[in-house]
This record gives sequence, C-alpha cells and structure tokens, in this order.
Amino acid sequence: MLRPDDHADRAPDAAAVIVPTTGARISYRTMVDQSKRLANVLRSRGLRPGDHVAILMTNVPEYFEAVWAARRAGYFYTAVNWHLTPGEVRYMLENSEAKALIVSADLADLAERAAAALPRLTLRLLIGAGRPGWDNYAETVAEAGTTPLGPELEGQAMLYSSGTTGRPKGIVHSKVDLGRRFGDVDGDILWVNRYGLDPSTVTLNVGPLYHAAPLVSAMSTHRHGGTVVLPPRFDAEETLKAIERYRVTYAQFVPTMFIRLLRLPEDVRRRYDVSSLQAVAHSAAPCPVEVKRRMIEWFGPVINEYYSATEAAGHVSIRSEEWLEHPGSVGRVTPGSVAITDESGRELPAGEDGIIWFTRPANQFSYHGDPEKSASMFNDKGWARMGDIGHLDSGGYLFITGRSDHTIISGGVNVYPREIEDLLIEYPAVDDVAVIGVPDDEYGESVKAVVTLRDGYAGGPALERDIIAWTRERLAHYKCPRSVTFVDSLPRSVAGKMMKHRLIEQLAGA
Repeated sequence: MLRPDDHADRAPDAAAVIVPTTGARISYRTMVDQSKRLANVLRSRGLRPGDHVAILMTNVPEYFEAVWAARRAGYFYTAVNWHLTPGEVRYMLENSEAKALIVSADLADLAERAAAALPRLTLRLLIGAGRPGWDNYAETVAEAGTTPLGPELEGQAMLYSSGTTGRPKGIVHSKVDLGRRFGDVDGDILWVNRYGLDPSTVTLNVGPLYHAAPLVSAMSTHRHGGTVVLPPRFDAEETLKAIERYRVTYAQFVPTMFIRLLRLPEDVRRRYDVSSLQAVAHSAAPCPVEVKRRMIEWFGPVINEYYSATEAAGHVSIRSEEWLEHPGSVGRVTPGSVAITDESGRELPAGEDGIIWFTRPANQFSYHGDPEKSASMFNDKGWARMGDIGHLDSGGYLFITGRSDHTIISGGVNVYPREIEDLLIEYPAVDDVAVIGVPDDEYGESVKAVVTLRDGYAGGPALERDIIAWTRERLAHYKCPRSVTFVDSLPRSVAGKMMKHRLIEQLAGA
C-alpha cells in the first residue's frame, strides 16, 4: 500500500509541499486532511465512484488536495491545461462529462466563460474571492469532516493529450480498476524503481501540473513521503536557487528548460550549488544532442531520459553514461518489444526511419468518445503506436526522428524535421525553431524554418541567406530549408511540445 496518509500518520509535520516564492510549507497532515474533506464534499454533492472531476488550476498547493481527493474517492480526474482558450476548455469539460470543476483564483474568468450553462456540472469550487454560481473552496472544504462518507477506492487520471496535431484527446487506460483499495497501485511504482523515491526525496516540480509527467512524479513523491518544491512556473535562475536552497534530489525538465538554463550567463550558472541532485529526468520532446551533452557536463551523469507518452503503450529509458556512448538515443529496447515499419506495415531494417510500434504494449488505451481514433493506434497484430517516427540501430538502440504527422515529403523523399531543428537551434541567432513543410509546385512540399531570434539579432533577407547556407554546409541539401520565416513567438506548450498545427494556422493568417 502506498498512500500519503501513511506518512501523515508517521510524520504529520513533515513538509509535503513547499512554495519557494512565498516560503509557504504545507505539512502532510494538512494536505491529507484537506483531501479527505474535499472527497467528502464531492460525495455529498452526489458524485459516485467512476464519476469525473475536472481540475483547472495553476501550480498552487491546493492542486494536490484536489487530485488526492479524487484519487481516494474512486473518481476519474482530468487536469485541464490552463493555456487553452475558453472554447477548448469547454470541449474538455463536455468531452470528459465532468460533474465537478475545481478552479484556482487566477483562472476564474477563464472558468466562468468555459463552464457557462453546463448543467452536468453539479459542483463548481473556486479558490479565493467568491462569485455568483461558484462555491468558495476554502469555506466549503472547511465545513466537511475527515471521516470518509464512502469507500476509499483508488481513483484514476483521465488526462488529455497535448493536442499537438488537433484537439486534445482524453486517454483512458483499459486496465483501470476503480474497485481497488486506495493505495493499491502498480504503475506509480515505476518511479520508485527508476529513481528510488523515499521520504528523503526532495522533488523540484517546475512543469505545469496539468501535464502527466510533473503530476505523476509529484504524486509518486507523496506516495513515498518526500517533499515537492512547487514554483508557480519555470524560471531558469530561480530553478537553480531552489535546487541549492532546498537541496533538491530529483527534478524533471523538458529540453526547452535545458536550453534556457544553458543560456544563463556562465557566472550565474556557476553561482549555484547543484550537487544535491541525484536524478534529473527529461522527456516530452526531443532534446538536441549538444544541449544534452552540455547539461551532463554541468549537472553530472545524473540526467536520465525516457520515451513514453500519456497513453503509456510502452517505455524506453537511458541513463547518462549509456547515452554518452549512444548520443541521441532514448534507450535500448528489449529484443522484439519494438518494431519499425513503413506505412504498409513492412518491417524495416536497422537504420531506416519508420513508424515506431510497441509490439507488446504495456497498456491498452483508448481515446474517450473517439473509437475511430482509438482503433487507428493499433494494428492487426495488436501492436500500439504513439505517432512517432524513428529507427533502431544495429545494437537495438531507439532513436526518435519526429512525429508522423510532421513528416515532410519533398520530391517523394521523406524529410524529418527534428534533425534540422536540432541543428538550427545551434545557430547563434536562433532562439527557438520549428521546421514545417509548405506547398511547392515542383516538389510537392518544401522545407521551411520558422524561427524566433535571440536579443541583438534582426531578421531579414541577409540573415535568411546566412541560415540556409549554414545548414547546407552541415546537412544533405534536400533536408535544408528553402526559406526562413522570422516570427516573434512560436506556439510551444509549457511541456515543450511544438504545436505545429497552430503554427501553420498562424502563418496562414499572417
């Protein structure tokens, strides 16, 4: 059994959550009791095991009260991306069939617009100042007791994909058993096996809690009695300050954060002691080889990469020492566990890029309310895919090339944007980059680089020519951009994923 309750009983005053910007410290006793009260509020409003709770919050401590309440009362819970538009949030509320919505004070206006006239929502809780139609979170929870008004069953997340190629999709894990006792878990154990979480763990959570990896790592820390340090958002220097101040042992990043850390002045980077770090994980998006190499040189061989997805069809990981021998790989696969095929299903030899399939899926999944999309993720052999393109080398190491939806077909040849993006991020003027295909009368599609520039650089024809020439010195010419567009910002999610469908819409409307 793995429950935060056990740590609240063993060490009630131990810190479950610390907010570095304010110094607030939430004990295990407080977090657990608040989650018990909130679970009773949900039960008293008619929610039953298997019903759905939506959580629309920024990174505030009450987030953990909400997820642990749902988790202990047998509910499905959806962590809603607060960067979405009101219409997108409304879609998720309707699609998930949520009966309760819990909102942080700073998102009240977004929630008001998204949840208007949704009769299914029988409970609307708002942290902070009250407004008509919403119950005050603190007052409502304080009125409830901590003795369970119903069975304590292990709830489950129904998180949504990031929507990099369209609308977010609610991911349902077919092995979910809402009849298990609270604390009877298995998937979360992966985090123990990988990083050795225990009561001495101090986890720095710099990612948004609506994203699967930060939320799961934080909750896994709580299951094992550790402390979660919760900044409201990522800031490069503040991250280093928090690592030193709280002697952080575990942290999870995305490659964009690595790039921001490395771009701090060297004297700032050397100012902070990061030697407490025992494990650093990164995932969610491809990491340029030179960026990761520099991070290992700085943080030491504590950086671990894993390739997976919210669908959890499969998992591959690699530690620093092994990665340095196989730079760019996400790990070595068990023989027969991964296959690479072309579009027709023909298996490809080592070194050839194709669709990545997990031949022995670790988890059966579906997309809520979308049986057609669900079926498309499996083939007739029962293999599962997560939409990525890559290859295996002769030693069984997996390399991710990009997303199948992002492949550019130029003159009948497949061009994979990741290789070009990894190169262009090294160009001195480039701050961020996305490579896309655009219509071309001769080739069908041609390669376009869309970039934001670092301070001190200005876009224009001369810089465009320089960037194209620089890539042609380093890549096969058919892979190189034929054009470069300079923009003020790129639609990248907080998890680091490039929202290319939004970028294409943005360029079309320019």
